[in-house]
Amino acid sequence: MSDVQAQSVRDFVANEARLLNRGRYQDWLGLFASDGRYWVPLGGDVQHESDVHNALANEDRLLLGLRVARLLAGRAHSQQPASRSAHVIQLPLVDQVDDHAAEVYTPFTYVESRGEQQVWLAGHWCHRLRREEGAWRIALKRVNLLNAGAAHAAIQLFP
Repeated sequence: MSDVQAQSVRDFVANEARLLNRGRYQDWLGLFASDGRYWVPLGGDVQHESDVHNALANEDRLLLGLRVARLLAGRAHSQQPASRSAHVIQLPLVDQVDDHAAEVYTPFTYVESRGEQQVWLAGHWCHRLRREEGAWRIALKRVNLLNAGAAHAAIQLFP
């Protein structure tokens, strides 16, 4: 693994968090591969990948696109007032990277705020990235919440 490759992956993950924090959901969606998936397993990091149906979210690019369109349309009742988020990430740890693929582990805390309500979550992201047309794209973003199995308030955005 070269230092340049590892740094490009860390920069990608940091930029993803920045896009989410700024509410640039269409740009964020553009980071996903055409077959990319966003998954929040109900069992957190102990849940096996073949058990995808037990999930707080399990969305392919089409479903993510619908959710982003809903958020940006400004007519969703649950978004009056609009939710805002803050992703605070630790240094992404690059487990594997080569010219074509990367796997990254990133601990995070997440705060989602709407009006006077706040949701606070902690956990870690597992990204599987691949190179497409010279750029990193998300093949899988797995969000392992520390308390995944707990009852959660409605999460409107993307931890």
